[in-house]
Amino acid sequence: MSVPKAPDRTSSADAAPRREGLPALDRALSLLAAFTVDRPTPSLTELAAENRVYRATVQRVMASFEQAGLVRRLDGGRYALGSEIARLNHVRTSGSALEALVMPVLRALADAARESATFYIRQGNKRLCLCRVGLPGEETDQFAAGALRPLDRGSSGRVLLAFSGEPGPLYDQIRRERIVGLAGDRVADVAGIAAPVFGVAGELVGAVALTMPRDRLQAADPRLVADAASRLTTLLGRG
Repeated sequence: MSVPKAPDRTSSADAAPRREGLPALDRALSLLAAFTVDRPTPSLTELAAENRVYRATVQRVMASFEQAGLVRRLDGGRYALGSEIARLNHVRTSGSALEALVMPVLRALADAARESATFYIRQGNKRLCLCRVGLPGEETDQFAAGALRPLDRGSSGRVLLAFSGEPGPLYDQIRRERIVGLAGDRVADVAGIAAPVFGVAGELVGAVALTMPRDRLQAADPRLVADAASRLTTLLGRG
């Protein structure tokens, strides 16, 4: 069946080839890249010099950003990121927004390792399985998405505790190596390998893990888990 062609409403101004986006807006938004962990409060002079923009232009842009809550002006002519940035980051790293970022990475991890891949977040004194990609025909009840599990058992729980400041030799080792593989820590015949995932400000977001029968732990490649954790950290803006 043929589809009628929509009338051509392209104006003469739009007919000429042009770059996608709005260059003026691109230049304005590039000012936000000057805010870093090492320098969270750049000055007006620094913003103008690094972006090769007139101070008066930067001042007008920052006034608009301040009105939108993207920045706040400090004493001495410096700026800090505003509350709207924190709100947007919360939206990005919570609920369905986080799941949308995590699931493609879990699928790739499960395909590469040929094992089940999970992503846990901390919820009070428990850990919540936010997302899971299992193997065909595998029992899923005890590892299903939405399940709450103890924090102090299992590789992902240990990772969440380690990067929440839990003391002890095991947690010190996890903090140093940023990965852990454990067999029978929660379920006798199950093993897991887990690594931490961080957010834009370096805060702990969750733990990505592979789960498998304990007799397959030695053959598993921990680099796959580390790479998945690194990929998720990058997607969340840390990398």
